[in-house]
Amino acid sequence: MGLSVQLTAVIFILVLVSTHHPTAGGGHDPLLVLDGYEDDGIRVNCFSARLFAEVQVLWTDGRGDNVTGTPLTTSTTIANASSSIILKPGSGNSVSCKIIDKLLKTSTESSVVIADVFFPATSPWLSAFVVMLLLSTLLVIAAIYKLRKNKKTTTREKKVQNELEFRKAHSNAVNITLDENCKHPSLIIKEKNRVKSSTQKEILPKAMVVAREGFSEKKHYWEVEVGNKSEWELGVVCEELRNTLRSNMLNAFPEGRLLSLRFSQGEYSLAGGESVRHGKPCSVVGVLLDQELDLLSFFDAEEKCLLRSLSLECSGCMYPFFNPGSEDKWLGVRPVHAQST
Repeated sequence: MGLSVQLTAVIFILVLVSTHHPTAGGGHDPLLVLDGYEDDGIRVNCFSARLFAEVQVLWTDGRGDNVTGTPLTTSTTIANASSSIILKPGSGNSVSCKIIDKLLKTSTESSVVIADVFFPATSPWLSAFVVMLLLSTLLVIAAIYKLRKNKKTTTREKKVQNELEFRKAHSNAVNITLDENCKHPSLIIKEKNRVKSSTQKEILPKAMVVAREGFSEKKHYWEVEVGNKSEWELGVVCEELRNTLRSNMLNAFPEGRLLSLRFSQGEYSLAGGESVRHGKPCSVVGVLLDQELDLLSFFDAEEKCLLRSLSLECSGCMYPFFNPGSEDKWLGVRPVHAQST
């Protein structure tokens, strides 16, 4: 709005000092007024206060060539005639408006010259800036696309690697059973592979049951259905500790002497208290006892991904153990059939 007003004032001054050419009979010179920017040019209005209706308008450019303006309009109420034209860059930057009175056979004319700076032309620097901006935007889009593609590729490769690692572990599947002679008195065993607490009160000390099978070499994998239980603990104990537990019917948890993974209050942790990050609770946990590499690994069997691995701190025969927590829900060791990789 401010630029338009300033431009109007400048052109109005130019109009006042512009040349006019009255012909026979004289009369009032037409008034040229800026009407604003339009269609990449400047619209100029030509007004003539006449008391006669039989008039016509003639527009000419800086070269003297006739140009077409809007049809002449007349108003009897305010006794004037008007027409307009859009002056564009490259048209000589000047225009003349001649009002011809057909009745009196007279004419009046006004001219105006508008400098290039007032036209809404596009700066070459602006064009370069727009091109650079577009190129930069395309580069940013390409970079984001590349990063997302690389991330997807990395995620896909990681998923494939995790699944391959899981399948290798799964190929060492063994079936194990629970030992009725090595369990806490508060635990109930069913079908030799399911266990739960006989009381919903917290058991102190916590109770566990050990498997009949022990492993002393190579790799062995088993799976445990934990379902939606809110607490449980899985792992292995050495033969010496297992024998101690078997002779002690209370089977108290030997804190600090277990290799295990715990789940409680929606979080995973290792026996030493170190937390394990995992997106969501898993319903089936896979356990791999690798005595070739001295590692104990835990898997989310449904997602086929590794949760965490622990270093074995003792050698000899190792026995799986299970703590079902105090809920009235079964924890089950499910049969696993070995699959080739």
